[in-house]
Amino acid sequence: MYSEKLLDHFQNPRNAGDVEEPDVSVQIKNPACGDVLKLSVRMSEGRIAEIRFRAKGCVPVMACASAVTELVSGATLAEAKRVSMEDVLEKVGGVPAASNHACQLAVDALQAVLREARVS
Repeated sequence: MYSEKLLDHFQNPRNAGDVEEPDVSVQIKNPACGDVLKLSVRMSEGRIAEIRFRAKGCVPVMACASAVTELVSGATLAEAKRVSMEDVLEKVGGVPAASNHACQLAVDALQAVLREARVS
């Protein structure tokens, strides 16, 4: 049902928790299923120096949140903006079709962070 990569991200989440004194923090909710994802970020010299997540939801939400933090850690805002659903899906080894919303939530949260980072 779930790939080994996805289960690894779920069982051993990367960058879980909160960034102390973040430059940007966003929380979004999927109104259809109730999943919630919070990303907090500290920027340094135009790069994502630290990114952490807190998630409430299904196994794929936790895994996709973990994966998105790995994909953008150390990235510039321009590099992070190019992260797509396909990138996240590849990082977790795919999700069942019924769980695509988990990947979308992770990408939506990242895009919200990037919008806030540009405003700040």
